Parts: sequence; C-alpha cells; structure tokens
Amino acid sequence: MNVLRRSFIALEIITKIQISSTKSVMRKLFLSLLAMISFQFLFAQQNSLTKFPQGFAPNDVGKRLAYHFVDGRHELYAGRYIHYAEVCTWNGALDYAVKTKDQKLIKLLQDKFEPLFTREKPLLPPMNHVDYNMFGSIALKFYQVTKDERYKKMGLAYADTQWEVPKDAKPDEKAWADKGYSWQTRLWIDDMYMITVVQIAAYKVTGDRKYIDRAAKEMVLYLDELQRPNGLFYHAPDVPYYWARGAGWMAVGMPDLLRELPKDHKDRPRIMQGYLTMMKSLKEHQRPNGMWNQLIDEADFWPETSGTGMFTYAFIMGVQQGWLDAAEYAPAARKAWMTMISYIDERNNVTEVCTGTGKKNDKQYYHDRPRNAGDLHGQAPYLWCAAALLGK
Repeated sequence: MNVLRRSFIALEIITKIQISSTKSVMRKLFLSLLAMISFQFLFAQQNSLTKFPQGFAPNDVGKRLAYHFVDGRHELYAGRYIHYAEVCTWNGALDYAVKTKDQKLIKLLQDKFEPLFTREKPLLPPMNHVDYNMFGSIALKFYQVTKDERYKKMGLAYADTQWEVPKDAKPDEKAWADKGYSWQTRLWIDDMYMITVVQIAAYKVTGDRKYIDRAAKEMVLYLDELQRPNGLFYHAPDVPYYWARGAGWMAVGMPDLLRELPKDHKDRPRIMQGYLTMMKSLKEHQRPNGMWNQLIDEADFWPETSGTGMFTYAFIMGVQQGWLDAAEYAPAARKAWMTMISYIDERNNVTEVCTGTGKKNDKQYYHDRPRNAGDLHGQAPYLWCAAALLGK
C-alpha cells in the first residue's frame, strides 16, 4: 500500500513538473514569437522609407531634379539678385550629390556657382534683408564639401551681417537687435528658416557656439509668437491662416536645428516640444492620398506640393533621428512621397507649386494663388526629401 501511494505521489510530482516545464517552454516560445513579430514590424516600418518601386526611388528622383536644376538659369529677384528659392534648391542638389557621391554633379554645381566670384558677382544678394542673407548657406555648404576658403569667407559675411545692425536701421530693427535677436526679424513665418539656415551652417563650419545660440533664440521667439495650441502656425500674427508652405519653413527649420543643437542646450526642450506638437497636428491633417492642402485645415483647398514636400521631409527626419514613432510616421512619409512623385511632369518640373506669396488677411487670396510648374519653391523640398531618404 505504501509502495502504491509512493508511486502515485511520484507520478503526481512528475506530472506537475511536466506541466510546469510545458508552461515554461510555451512562455519562452510566446516571448520569442512576440519579439520576432515586433522586430519584423519595426523592420517593416524602417523598410517603408528605404524600399521603393522603380521610378520612386529617391536616388532616381533626386538625379532627375538635381541635373534639371544644373541646366536651369538663375532665378532672380526682379532680375537683380539670386533668389532664396534657388539657394534652397542648390542646397538640396548639393546634399543629394554628396549623399550619392556623384562627383560629376558636385563639379557641375560648383561650375554653376563659380561665376558668382567674378563676372556674375553683381547677382549676389545684398546683406540687408532676411531673404537675401540666407544666400550664405549655400556658400558655407560648398565650403564643407571643397574646403575652398573663398566660400567660407563669403558665407560667414552673410551670417554675421544678420546680427550686425546697419547705421540706417529702422527703430523696430534696432529694437529687435537690442533684445538679442537678428535685426532682420519680422515674425513672418518663412523668416524662421531664412535666419536659422545660415546660422546653423556657420556653426557647422566654425564650431562657434554663438551661431547656434542665435538660431535657437530666434526659433524660440517664432514658436512663442506664431505657433497655435493645435501645433500649426499662422502666416504672421495678423494673418490667421495655416498656409502650407509658410508652415513648411518651420517644419523643416526645427529638425534641421535640433539635429545640430547640443543635447544640453537650454532651448532644446522648447524647440523639441514645438516640433513634436506640429508633427502630431500635421499627421492629423494629412489627406487620404498623402498630400496636404494649400491651407492645411481647409478640405476644399487644392493639394500643394511645396508644403507637402516640406512636411514629408520633417517626418523623414523625425523617424531617422528617433524623435517620431516609426510605426506611425514612416508610413505617412512614404504615402506622401509616393504621391508627390506623380506631380513631377515629363520635363522634371514639380507641378502645383504655390507661387511666391506675401502675407494677406484674406482667405480667398490663398485659394486663388497661381500654381507654377518648375517653381524652385517646389523643386527644393523634393530634393531635400530625396537626400534625406538616402540616409543620415
């Protein structure tokens, strides 16, 4: 009887061990499966910004647009000075050329710039306006690629004069300077990019903290004055419309600054907050086909390509830097990019680009703005996206 009882006890113990062992194995299998699914999901999100069908690959699209830019004539302000939209496109083309190690393209872009040191020197923008001074950004980018001191000297002159108050400055310009801001401050939404792009470039070239401090201080001012609680931006304090390209300058300017801003910089949390708040709102306003409209929150306005390109760039940068959730924003960026390409015509011109637009407190004004094909306001952000999609 004792033997039988001991046998039953032994059998019970063995059964419990087997059940426990089975549960342990099942638990391990479940955790392994969960890890594998999570990895595959994460890989799929990352893959959505690296694998594209023929005709949509950033390498191919960037090549089409960059070489098209090389072949184009200068875009000028009233036939006099290099336009900031050309500078933006130049920057994008050069970024693309460096990412792809296209030495031929780099040389062609240099050749396009070289006459500005000599016979085309009169086309250089004067150093007296926010839209003009950002020209220095392309000179400083060329310096980073070539180490030719001529570019550095030219570019730093544009960066420094943004903060050097001229003798004939107006009272409001002097007032901004007295507060530590650029005397060129106007609180127009696009100025934020024009100011920070050249200051960031100067910081990258010199390592001088004053340049990045200037950019950050200016960015916080614009965030405080123009960003609304919903994360979007008015064109100007007295123009309460969410114009796509206007907001696009902030969408591009913030991640570009955050990428270079020291981790311990006092203004970094405020700028990151502004960026993340804007990205969340943009995600909510993205149209089903991936585009954004001329006025972001107006469903009956037309899809506009330059703003869409800028917002897409901001999503790509955020995913790559780990600031945005890849599962949410990578597919949104991909959807936008895939639709954007359909707006490039057979001449390699981006279509449906809102023409240059000053501020106006009139909703219909934004609805009726002309739409251009090949406008460099649109070519530039497409190139920025192509270069960004090629990796950090």
